[in-house]
Amino acid sequence: MRLLVDGDEANNNGNWQWIASVGTDPQPAYRRIYNPTRQMEAHDPDGSYVRRYVPELRHVPDDYIREPWTMPAHVQREVGCVIGTDYPKPIVDHADARRRALERYRIG
Repeated sequence: MRLLVDGDEANNNGNWQWIASVGTDPQPAYRRIYNPTRQMEAHDPDGSYVRRYVPELRHVPDDYIREPWTMPAHVQREVGCVIGTDYPKPIVDHADARRRALERYRIG
């Protein structure tokens, strides 16, 4: 908790329990797979939160703020956010990771 920029004990614990489906309202696996891009679309549509707390993304155009690794190389250079140098490359392909997780959750 002490390492979270926006940590809130009640909020974080509740969310972590929900994602793990160990809270008071268990949900099917497909509803608990966290998608950062979709969360940003819903809760930070203009990117103001991300731009405030992730300064590397401050000048990224709106069209790429949710997935900055999709910026063309010339745009990355123009805004000073070269993926792999100024901002890390994605660790996983979310669609592939989601598919594999759902396969693991299948019963039978």
